[in-house]
Amino acid sequence: MQPKVKPKLAVWKFASCDGCQLSLLDCEDELLDVVGAVELAYFPEATKSVVDGPYDVSLVEGSITTPHDAERIHQIRRESKVLVTIGACATSGGIQALRNFANVESFTRIVYAAPQYIDTLKKSTPIGDHVRVDFELRGCPINQYQLLEVINAFLNGRKPNIPTYSVCVECKRRGLSCVMVSQGTPCLGPVTQAGCDALCPSYNRGCYACFGPKESANVPSLSQWWRSSLDVRREDLVRSLRTFNSGATDFERESIRHAN
Repeated sequence: MQPKVKPKLAVWKFASCDGCQLSLLDCEDELLDVVGAVELAYFPEATKSVVDGPYDVSLVEGSITTPHDAERIHQIRRESKVLVTIGACATSGGIQALRNFANVESFTRIVYAAPQYIDTLKKSTPIGDHVRVDFELRGCPINQYQLLEVINAFLNGRKPNIPTYSVCVECKRRGLSCVMVSQGTPCLGPVTQAGCDALCPSYNRGCYACFGPKESANVPSLSQWWRSSLDVRREDLVRSLRTFNSGATDFERESIRHAN
């Protein structure tokens, strides 16, 4: 009897900090089960060995910021049966999407001694702007247990069980008082997708929207509340919307509305 062929798992990196890839390695006890169930065909953070595609599942971290990356992601898409983007960079452009609100050439002139040799795009864009994506896993960084759920789901031909409700639900489940209501602390929890187990509110801090906008996020309503009831300055509101997920459509549109 021939041995069962393991599904090929590939992990790719574009413009990012590597934090979401490391979330897989941080699984520790569960990592052995993952390695036992799949063949790590391409994962430079974990192994030097490279196995040619096609790949059953590709995990993609990072945003597209150069012409070379824009071409490379199409090649990865062609070689992948399932492509999953992981993290804020891959799903919304990441912190580097702040360049989208300015002239990137002004940055290169300041940072680099010879900016004429820098080949970069004017914007940092998510993977989904370039190729078809089968699933987006949010977070900065992602939740390692959600990552395990996504890998398990696609290897077994089912839909990942990832919540799309807001961080407020997580606060209620933990029995936390609303920092916005009880303390007047600006919080993006009502418009942010769950996944962090309400980490910041558990320390009496407002949510920073690490997991990006939730499904059907009413960002204009929250902005109005911040301005009228919490007396948040316009520039502080814009700054809060332009962090890890500044390129997410709901946050980008609202920040532009208040910046102009």
